[in-house]
Amino acid sequence: MIEPVELKDFFLNVFSAATIILAGASYAALFAWGKLTRRPGFLILAYVSYGVLAVSVWLLAETSHFEGFWRIIAGLMLIGYFAAPQAIWRLCTATHAGEHSEHDRPIINQQQEGEQS
Repeated sequence: MIEPVELKDFFLNVFSAATIILAGASYAALFAWGKLTRRPGFLILAYVSYGVLAVSVWLLAETSHFEGFWRIIAGLMLIGYFAAPQAIWRLCTATHAGEHSEHDRPIINQQQEGEQS
């Protein structure tokens, strides 16, 4: 049986749950922005956000006393969080591949727009 969260771990539990949401959203947003602007710095920040997400999931699992099946669910969640933005990006590029050639693909960064013209 899962023990309830101890009072001393309550703040860490709530903090890690909130961090999971923020880090997951940051990872997806930074990954997409990095792909759109073709700037590797955003991709690096996306993977840093994913690292924060992984640590937060581990902390939540520890403070919530997850064991066995629930640890597997937490691991599967991490795999899903990692793979989803990449799969969505590939789906979007494959869906719209016939619309534009690689050279017609817009660059979002204002500085690079002048260079491409």
